[in-house]
Amino acid sequence: MKIAVKTFQELNTQELYDLLQLRSEVFVVEQDCVYQDIDGKDLKALHIIGVKDDKIVAYTRCFAPGIYFEEAAIGRVVVPLEERKYGYGHDIMKASIKAISGHYDTQDIKLSGQEHLKKFYESHGFKQIGEGYLEDGIPHIAMVTA
Repeated sequence: MKIAVKTFQELNTQELYDLLQLRSEVFVVEQDCVYQDIDGKDLKALHIIGVKDDKIVAYTRCFAPGIYFEEAAIGRVVVPLEERKYGYGHDIMKASIKAISGHYDTQDIKLSGQEHLKKFYESHGFKQIGEGYLEDGIPHIAMVTA
């Protein structure tokens, strides 16, 4: 898998289409969750894109401190169902943490993760803060770098 880090302005139309299609495939269709994925925040995000054989197999979007949370943020962490057995989620998280450090000069990161992925995020140095909550009908937890 090759990883690219791009601002919204650096994305070409095919990349934008592919990443929006992947997010819809997983977050809307697979998880049966109707929500507004295209939320205007992509314009301010760094897009971390993992590609294998011309297909996006892992993706996140990252934000500078103060845009999404007080801390830098990672969101929309996604790997298509058929690619989850290869560890691409771990690769894209490492690349996202590195991108935040390099672009925003901070190690303080917050995310709103689906509760069932708690151990996954903990393996990347995150710890839960506060109680769980529902976001778009799915149990989530807030997590920050330890």
